[in-house]
Amino acid sequence: MPDGATAQLTDALTTSAPLAIRTTDLRKTFRKQHAVDGIDLAVPRGSVFGFLGPNGSGKTTTIRMLLGLSSATTGTIEVLGEPMPKALHSVLPRVGALVEGPAFAPFLSGRANLHRFDAADPRSSPATRTARVDLALDRVGLTHAADKKAHAYSLGMKQRLGLANALLAPRDLLVLDEPTNGLDPQGTREVRNLIRSLASDGTTIFVSSHLLAEIEQVCTHAAVMRTGKIVAQGSLDDLRRAGSSQVTVRTPDVDAARAVLSRIGLPVDEASRSDGVVAGLPSDAQPEDITRALVEAGVRVRGLAVGGGTLEDLFVALTGEGFDVAG
Repeated sequence: MPDGATAQLTDALTTSAPLAIRTTDLRKTFRKQHAVDGIDLAVPRGSVFGFLGPNGSGKTTTIRMLLGLSSATTGTIEVLGEPMPKALHSVLPRVGALVEGPAFAPFLSGRANLHRFDAADPRSSPATRTARVDLALDRVGLTHAADKKAHAYSLGMKQRLGLANALLAPRDLLVLDEPTNGLDPQGTREVRNLIRSLASDGTTIFVSSHLLAEIEQVCTHAAVMRTGKIVAQGSLDDLRRAGSSQVTVRTPDVDAARAVLSRIGLPVDEASRSDGVVAGLPSDAQPEDITRALVEAGVRVRGLAVGGGTLEDLFVALTGEGFDVAG
């Protein structure tokens, strides 16, 4: 994507109101290496915001700075309208987080662990603690294993328990780092439905994930990180439109179709296909003109489909890397 297009998407997002998270020129440097390199992140309130990027792109470092777990080298952070980490004590009670995997006392039950965490919150009421813990366990589907020792939990169950901990109190913002890590397909669907349910109640959800299918199914907005920089952000619809459109021609005459598409100026995908050809589609190209050129050249056309750019196409174009679309 051209830098101008990236800037337009970012500008459109940062000028819309209001924001649950805003960073300005945020940087984190380790021994002269920029783990996060001057990012301007803008997360609209009430959105489900996907934070995408290859491993090592700076996502977790950014999340740690947002939550006050790591200090920024330079730049500013606002969370729920307040400066971080200055307003740490007033902001964090309104934020639920699951970052880098949950850590629990291994020989306490899941229920006891949640009671312990809730008791550590000075704002929580002991009178309603049991009801809150039971509700959180029920929301993540752990009621049946509530009295099982945490060390006997599978990775997916520990992930659920971490989510339950984040839901012990009403939250204005949830920050989830790989929330479906270790979950089976049924557990993944349940977490997806839970995110939708929380979003429908007005909670802003910031979710970092390497699973593109999860981002596309639950998120309204997203940002793409590469080597410490944000290379695109905006609504999912805007990001898809920013990707390159393409045309797929189904034909038995693959070589002839390739020659025709190249002749009329369409960049042909060099990946081999036995049943057709895929080519980039410039904005001024018309499908009927493509069909006519193919037919006039004697190419037998079994089908022709035009598709907009996908989030996967955009990710590959921006980062130069493939993406785990299925998990």
